[in-house]
Amino acid sequence: MPMRTSLSALSRDAWRTRPLVPASVVLHATAAGVTAWHPAIWPWTIGLLAANHAVLTATGLWPRSTGLGPNWTRLPPGAAAGQVGITIDDGPDPQVTPRVLDILQASAAQATFFCIGERVRANPALSREIVARGHRMENHSQHHRHNFSLLGPRRMKLEIERAQDTISAVTGERPRFFRAPAGLRNPFLQPVLTELNMQLVSWTRRGFDTVTHDANAVHVRLAGRLTAGDILLLHDGNSARTRAGAPIILEVLPRLLDTIAGAGLRTVTLAAALP
Repeated sequence: MPMRTSLSALSRDAWRTRPLVPASVVLHATAAGVTAWHPAIWPWTIGLLAANHAVLTATGLWPRSTGLGPNWTRLPPGAAAGQVGITIDDGPDPQVTPRVLDILQASAAQATFFCIGERVRANPALSREIVARGHRMENHSQHHRHNFSLLGPRRMKLEIERAQDTISAVTGERPRFFRAPAGLRNPFLQPVLTELNMQLVSWTRRGFDTVTHDANAVHVRLAGRLTAGDILLLHDGNSARTRAGAPIILEVLPRLLDTIAGAGLRTVTLAAALP
């Protein structure tokens, strides 16, 4: 089956099985109709709709939730046997990413880099090197806006499409996956991803390596309960520093790769794990 057909079919089918957004649409329509017939109940209607919006917002602020649409928090079952996915966000960073690539190469490991479009455009040679070394570059939006989860569908689509075009123009490969900035989103995201034939990805666990300065703590969070099928999150861009001033990922990644190998597991890109 062609990859485009496979991804779009999976996304549409999974979207139909998520009742939260369709139920919210029905709730709004019903509330409008009932209030039109019985205006006196409008305070109860407003309260009910406010509660619904609170649920939608809370779901969007939970990065690993699947209530707003399909979201990979683990590798698909068919690809999870003996494999884990290392994902690295917020790059490329010319000071950190080349050393990350060397660490991965030394262990013959593969990773998925969720890159910011404007950083890809600013570092084209480094971006091409990521792909040339056998890794995959995926979409982390064009600007990594902190208000991404507050955007409407048009601006959200523009952020994702611009990153798609930037990454495609620089690397020659069009991303298949999207990770929202900080993992935060709203109900508008999944229809956009379905239209663009993309899959949302979060993670099984993350090391909080943008705010934690202790490499041991980051490693324990990522590897303490390591199992096949895990998707692990690290950062080459915006990486916290150790007390000695080294990017945390450069201390954690070699140890994490040793832990993965010691558990009899191997790394795989998300694209290679597609059904």
